[in-house]
Amino acid sequence: QVQLVESGGGLVQPGGSLRLSCTASGFTFSDVALSWLRQSPGKGLEWISEIRTSYTTYYIDAVQGRFTISRDEDNNKLYLQMTNLKPEDMDVYHCAIGSEGNWTLLGSWGQGTQVTVSS
Repeated sequence: QVQLVESGGGLVQPGGSLRLSCTASGFTFSDVALSWLRQSPGKGLEWISEIRTSYTTYYIDAVQGRFTISRDEDNNKLYLQMTNLKPEDMDVYHCAIGSEGNWTLLGSWGQGTQVTVSS
């Protein structure tokens, strides 16, 4: 079955960096677009970035220029390099199958990894 397992979260000071990883299995990794989502306490999941099979990438304005999404097809891994982190980036981050337009319909995302931004 489909499995998406995130790792790499943690505590970082404002201005710091983290790299999140997502290990995928149970589907043909190279055939699908992949996204990163995030969720604040009491709020719904928010799409923040995607990478298509063409390697084209998209981001929300709030993370454009600070976050970089990438994929490793040899190892079925998705990454999110986050730099210049801000307190408002503090959330649980999830990887998901699909793009901005269809990740909710596809309904596959991982349990998430917590990112805490605090001095």
